[in-house]
Amino acid sequence: MLTIGFVGAGTVGTALALSLPSEKYKVLAVYSRTPSSAQRLAQLVPDCQYCQTAQKVADAAELVFITTPDDVISKIASEIDWHKGQGVLHCSGAYSIDILEPARQCYANVGSIHPLQTFASINEAVKNLPGSTFALEADEPLLSRLKELASALNGRYVELKPGNKVLYHTAAVFVSNYLVTLIKLALDLWQDFGVSANEATKSLLPLLKGTVNNIENIGLPNCLTGPIARGDLGTIDKHLNALKAINSPSFTTYQELGLQTISIALAKGKIDDDRAEELKTLLKGQDTK
Repeated sequence: MLTIGFVGAGTVGTALALSLPSEKYKVLAVYSRTPSSAQRLAQLVPDCQYCQTAQKVADAAELVFITTPDDVISKIASEIDWHKGQGVLHCSGAYSIDILEPARQCYANVGSIHPLQTFASINEAVKNLPGSTFALEADEPLLSRLKELASALNGRYVELKPGNKVLYHTAAVFVSNYLVTLIKLALDLWQDFGVSANEATKSLLPLLKGTVNNIENIGLPNCLTGPIARGDLGTIDKHLNALKAINSPSFTTYQELGLQTISIALAKGKIDDDRAEELKTLLKGQDTK
C-alpha cells in the first residue's frame, strides 16, 4: 500500500485525499499553513495525522502532494529535505514540473497531476471527480504510478510534455471559468426585461444541460444550433441592434463569439462560403446590402 502525504489542505487536496481508495493508498500525514484545514482533513481520513511542519509530511510519506496555491509551490519544494526516490507532485493546471526542481535536486521523482475539474467546494469536488481527466507530467517510474492513481480515482488521463501545460490550462479556463461569465452575461439580459437572476438561472439551466448533452452525444460540429448554424442574417441583425439599443457590454462579446462560430457552422455544412462571408460582414458591423 502506497503511503500518501499532503502539503496543503484546501479544496483540491481534501477532495483528492477523500477520493483515494483506502485499499490501495494510505493517506497518513497532512500539513497546511492553516492548521484548522489540516486538522479537518486529518479528522476526515482514518488514521491520518496532522503534522505541524511540511517536513514531517515528507518524512512520513512515499508520495507527497503539494496542493498549495500555485505561487508557493516552488517555495515549499525548496524548504523541504526530500528523500531519494520519493515521489513529489503538484496539482497546478498552469505550471509544469520545473517548479519542483528543488525536489529533483534532492533526487526525488517529481511530477504533476492536475484534475481537469471544477473545485467550487469540497463536497461538489468529491462528487465531480469520478470520470474526470487527469493531466499527467512525469518521467518513469513515477509516470506509471500516476496513471494507476488516475485509474484508481475512476478517471482518464492525458500525458503532457513540457511546454504543453499553459495551453492545456487556457483551454480549461475557456470551458469552465468563461462559461460562468457567459451565463452571467445572459442573466444580465434577462434582468433587463424584468426577470430576476434566480429565475433566469432556473430557466436557462435546462438549455445549458441540453447543450452539454448534445456536445457529449452528437459532438462538434453537428451539435451546433442557432442562427449562425442556420445562416440566419435577419435574426443576428436583430440581436445586434437589441444589444446596441441598451448599450449592452455584451455587444462586442456577441460579435467575437459569432465570428468564432462561423467556422463551426461551415464544418456542419448548413451554410456555404458565401453565407459565411455575409455573416462575417454583419458581425463586424458592416452593411451587408
